[in-house]
Amino acid sequence: MTGVKHMKWWGWGVDGVAFHYEDKPRFAPFVLEKVGLDITTPGRQPLQFDELTVPASQLTEDLRGQLREIVGEDQVVTEDLARVVHAKGKSVRDLVRIRSGKLGRVPDVVVYPGSHEEVQSLVEFAVDNDLVLIPFGGGSNIAGSLEAPLNEQRTIISVDLGRLDQVLSLDDDAGLATIQAGAQGPDLEEQLNRRGWTLGHFPDSFTHSTLGGWVATRSSGMQSDKYGDIADITRGLRMATPEGTLELRPLPSTSTGPSVREMVLGSEGRLGIITEVTVQVHRVPEVREIQAYFFPSFAAGIRAMHDIARSEAQVTVSRVSDERETAFSFATQKQSKGMSKYVTAGLMKFLEARGWDIDQLAMSFIGFEGSKSHVTRQKAMVKALIAPHGGFGVGQGPGALYDQKKFDTPYIRDFLLDRGAAADVSETAAPWSKLKPLYDGVIAAAEKAMAEVEREGYIMCHLSHSYHSGACLYFTFAIADDSPDVLQRYDVLKRAVQEAFIAGGGTLSHHHAVGVEHSPWMEADIAPVGVQMISSLFNGVDPKQNLNPGKVVHTGHPGISVLSEEQ
Repeated sequence: MTGVKHMKWWGWGVDGVAFHYEDKPRFAPFVLEKVGLDITTPGRQPLQFDELTVPASQLTEDLRGQLREIVGEDQVVTEDLARVVHAKGKSVRDLVRIRSGKLGRVPDVVVYPGSHEEVQSLVEFAVDNDLVLIPFGGGSNIAGSLEAPLNEQRTIISVDLGRLDQVLSLDDDAGLATIQAGAQGPDLEEQLNRRGWTLGHFPDSFTHSTLGGWVATRSSGMQSDKYGDIADITRGLRMATPEGTLELRPLPSTSTGPSVREMVLGSEGRLGIITEVTVQVHRVPEVREIQAYFFPSFAAGIRAMHDIARSEAQVTVSRVSDERETAFSFATQKQSKGMSKYVTAGLMKFLEARGWDIDQLAMSFIGFEGSKSHVTRQKAMVKALIAPHGGFGVGQGPGALYDQKKFDTPYIRDFLLDRGAAADVSETAAPWSKLKPLYDGVIAAAEKAMAEVEREGYIMCHLSHSYHSGACLYFTFAIADDSPDVLQRYDVLKRAVQEAFIAGGGTLSHHHAVGVEHSPWMEADIAPVGVQMISSLFNGVDPKQNLNPGKVVHTGHPGISVLSEEQ
């Protein structure tokens, strides 16, 4: 059997890695105050795997034999654990259900192709035999993009691209690298770094997500202010489709009708399976720094990020947290010792003396890359830009800590879920002029929803990606609910947040994709005509809906339920 790496079936990451609160003295009191949850009590463990009732595979021996002819005998797997791992992503809905044994429609078989030609053969085989193919990268999706329709009667094949993980070529002159779609973030960066290059794309899911998944979901990375999101980074690609191989050459720009590249970006497997991507890469910078700053309020921080975005300053990260998330960040820090303890206390007294309300404090991280002289100039420019908004630099220490821990947040979500709190994220993007009113509207809508479901909860936010015309607001929210029907109350909160996005002039998702979680709001986001155009595209390429059916928009197949009945 293949040696492809997978996350654990019941949560984020790998066994043996978890969030611990014992060395963070402010965390337990913070959660108790804000959510009413005592996290010092032992966590509830998910079911053991042998306690699950895994539906039997529907794969016939005839189909098994034909799949083995395509990918090899050892690359066709029907064991229960492999099928469960590939059944869902890592959204809070996925984890609540899978931890309680509600597995939904599990793939009948997992296959591990080793080449583009094998993937193309799988696509043609599925169409010819009216089977369902669901592409699988790292399994990190949180929008339901990996979930099979609950009532799907056809044989379901999960196509795991984990064997396709190599940097195939590198054009030094053009700064272009062709990389197989199954390469996970750390692996592709290691291969590029050895040659002096970086992709510069670091989403929250970086350690457990793949290049193909980033393209299929229109991912954004933490350093997109400099490198762009995956739509900017992707220059060409290769994709297996029902009509044959789509080859898009990595041209710098074209004027050849509607962009087929843009049609593939964000298509979530509905048009085919991406096997290779040609991306623009950059030389590893001489200097890389994340500097931390304080602002007297979130509104002041937003104004400062706006000024940076429309200035000549060149930053890699421009992030600012509201006072709620800033307080949460302080609560997750380890206890200060020695001189640092007194420095922190002194800084807070200094800010209070300046008239700051510490409860409104907003923490910011701004990233710089390049030569030493370039970074020095950029830091000076940023210092001048934030000064009119009360911005105050506090050095590299907090920024270095953020940089070390930036991929660990999902472990906190799993820790809270063990103790009876459902935590999730939703993000949007809107013009600068609408950001603060949108933020206020989302906070109000979320708090109203928490009151409606009669549960204590918390919502916080940060601005995470800046553009010329606007920015992304990234919300994290949680409710304390240990009951079997927690998802019913979670849905009230999730719906309130998503509808506040649309009402405030934002998009339903900036970079987490659509899947099935966000599809109910697609018409409100892109208009009914836009949904019809996407539906026509999907139906034209895949009329029998053999390719990841039910995702992005519901296109009418009688066996497809957009939202699972089990919720």
